[in-house]
Amino acid sequence: MTRQISRRSMLKAAGIGIGIGATATAFAPSAGAAGAPLVHPGLLHTGADLDRMAAKVKAGARPYTAGFAKLTANRHAQSGWRPNPQAVVYRGSGTPENYRVLYNDIHAAYQNALRYHVTGEEAHADTAVAILNAWSGKLTALEGSADRFLAAGLYGYQFANAAELVREHGDFDLGRAQELMRTVFHPLSDDFLTRHNGAVVTNYWPNWDLTAIACVLATGIFCEERAVVERAVEYFKHGDGMGSVKHAIPVVHEDGLGEWVEAGRDQGHALLGVGLMGTVCEMAWNQGIDLYGYDDSRFLKGAQYVAKWSLGGDVPYTANTRKKGAIGGWSGSETASGVAGADPSMTRPIWAMIANHYTKRRGLPASYLTRAAAKAAPEGGGGDYGPNSGGFDQLGFGTLAFTRDRVEGAAGGSTPSPSPGPSGGSRDAGGVRPQASASPVAVGDLAATGSGDVAGWAAAAGIGAVAGGLLLLRRRDQGRREGGA
Repeated sequence: MTRQISRRSMLKAAGIGIGIGATATAFAPSAGAAGAPLVHPGLLHTGADLDRMAAKVKAGARPYTAGFAKLTANRHAQSGWRPNPQAVVYRGSGTPENYRVLYNDIHAAYQNALRYHVTGEEAHADTAVAILNAWSGKLTALEGSADRFLAAGLYGYQFANAAELVREHGDFDLGRAQELMRTVFHPLSDDFLTRHNGAVVTNYWPNWDLTAIACVLATGIFCEERAVVERAVEYFKHGDGMGSVKHAIPVVHEDGLGEWVEAGRDQGHALLGVGLMGTVCEMAWNQGIDLYGYDDSRFLKGAQYVAKWSLGGDVPYTANTRKKGAIGGWSGSETASGVAGADPSMTRPIWAMIANHYTKRRGLPASYLTRAAAKAAPEGGGGDYGPNSGGFDQLGFGTLAFTRDRVEGAAGGSTPSPSPGPSGGSRDAGGVRPQASASPVAVGDLAATGSGDVAGWAAAAGIGAVAGGLLLLRRRDQGRREGGA
């Protein structure tokens, strides 16, 4: 019999070595983080997040019900999903180029796990576990062209997030899943941050680094290795590649917008980069590390820039020349002289998470983010944005997962701490208190409203209520919920 997954945040002892291997770079833990246990669940979703989703959907609250309806309608979120694990996954080259099988199965595992936490229906937890166990029991390598690094980064952080949601399930092979992360996904991602596939460090645009950072961070948290977490945090702040925050957002303008360098490439990849950086920031926040606020909330300024541009607004762009080529081989340069064209109809499920952090947790105005979030709502996930790999780059379902009420005391730009560690305080604040908003907001703007702007966002997006009879919610074991998340 499958036992219930604990709905509490489980604190695991840190300092358990996992043998990441020679490619991993160990950084000394920051003063506040040294020796502190990591929190589980603690990647994109905490126990409190999961409890909030379940309670809001059960109460029929908008826009959670619309977000949940997107989840239940997705074919990947069905308990009848059967995995198709492969021993070797190829992306970019190789035979067969079968990476689509991997990302479809990972998204099915994540969506079923998320659906379980909302409804309590054990069939969905069992399905997620079966998928993850099948892959951890068979996958041995990722191969192909340079795209194998993208596969490692994207599917590594996603696999860890799906697995984190079922780590307390009685049938889940946690040790084998951790082994898969540290021997298949993590080595490629860490090696990319170190060697960049033998290329000059600026050869690859920011999203390449950001996929790797996300995987390294997720590995460190999921496998309970503090040094690996610090590796990702250090690279985010000070890495040489284009994915570190000051290289991805090299210019901050007087109006508070931060120029996203990949806007000189194309809109799709700029959106991917913002979504990945938000993913890194959220996972770090849930471990008490504030990357959202690092360098005077530099990410807020870059996300606002991309949101404004994607909505059809005019944004400045400083010509950027980057070196390309292989170390010791062919080399050259490429200049992006202006911002690329933007299609306001193009979207990815990235905005709800970022907008809710800055406007609800922090109480900061972010008008372009909230407008982009409202326009994209209710956000779906893998399978809702086409069959190709780009539609599976984010786990999605932000309307359900990240809509939140404003944190008490956050109004007016005050800075609540990241999710507390076991000591009850934040760890490694990682930046100055965010003072400047990335755009002025008039009274009455969606970003300026209080906890009632859940309804405002829903109205802006045309979200309706879902009939309660469509939500098959099981009663939970109340004893497991005593004491909170």
